[in-house]
Amino acid sequence: MQINRRVQTLDEFTIQQMRDFPQATGELAGLLRDIGLAAKRVNVEVNKAGLVDILGDAGSINVQGEEVKKLDVYANNQFVGVLRHGISCAGIGSEELDDIVIFDDEVSNNSKYVCLFDPLDGSANIDVNVSIGTIFSVYRRVSELGKPATQQDFLQPGNQQIAAGYIIYGSSTMLVYATRRGVNGFTLDPSIGEFTMSHPNIVCPPSGKIYSVNHGHFFRYDEPVKQYITACQKKDKTNGGPYTQRYVASMVADVHRNLIKGGIFMYPGTTDKPKGKLRLLYECNPMAFIVEKAGGLATNGVENILDIVPTELHQRTPMFIGSKLMMEELESYSAKK
Repeated sequence: MQINRRVQTLDEFTIQQMRDFPQATGELAGLLRDIGLAAKRVNVEVNKAGLVDILGDAGSINVQGEEVKKLDVYANNQFVGVLRHGISCAGIGSEELDDIVIFDDEVSNNSKYVCLFDPLDGSANIDVNVSIGTIFSVYRRVSELGKPATQQDFLQPGNQQIAAGYIIYGSSTMLVYATRRGVNGFTLDPSIGEFTMSHPNIVCPPSGKIYSVNHGHFFRYDEPVKQYITACQKKDKTNGGPYTQRYVASMVADVHRNLIKGGIFMYPGTTDKPKGKLRLLYECNPMAFIVEKAGGLATNGVENILDIVPTELHQRTPMFIGSKLMMEELESYSAKK
């Protein structure tokens, strides 16, 4: 993959995209700029989290039954606030909120898009300074323009996404953004405070030597998954190996690494949690959209993630995502079963 050394900001990129499509209204570009603004605000707090009273638990439990971190709350408020005060979003769904939020005003009711997001993926890693991220997904409304958005605007299968992306707050802060035209990466330049093009036309390598999974749950996984993990451990020079196991427990970080270098990320269901832990709408769908547009694959072990028709906002699903050839090898074990 070539690294682009010509500086092009995120705004310049979206404007260029509009020039290529004269019929474009600019609403999606405006939505992306709003998301970029919220990400920059969150980045500031992530970078100084050790210096202010923003680490640790907020003292509440979210709808997922998880302890809410203070930075979770801050990130959620930033994304909700920026999108509410913009002109390109009719409503949002968030991991941190029990239900969808409809922006019921004249401007928002005429907006074409709704947005779902996980404001701070991997937030359990905040206190130990490990990479965390934001995941977002954009859908075109199916409800009537001019009226408030409805729940059906959010409960669409992932193959109906218009755009998706993530921001990873790591050694540098990077925004990866996918549309049906492809995947591009922008790195935040702190000297000018702008996301600048750094990884144009990202393509996921067809294979890799990294597998990402929580080995602590090995004996709770289905037999085909255990067989594939065992096969990964046995890889050597005679069969395409050796493989390396890497697991950050922050899906943004794990999938980002595998997207760039090639690899597979697995979050299977277990005997006690057969539906897995990851949320379909604002974690799995956007990541699947990004990786598939880059040439990879994503399934729940049975069907393509993007083909699943959701029935609820916080629906969970097992998740297998990564390089095409590695995913096909994994699927061969399920086929044998």
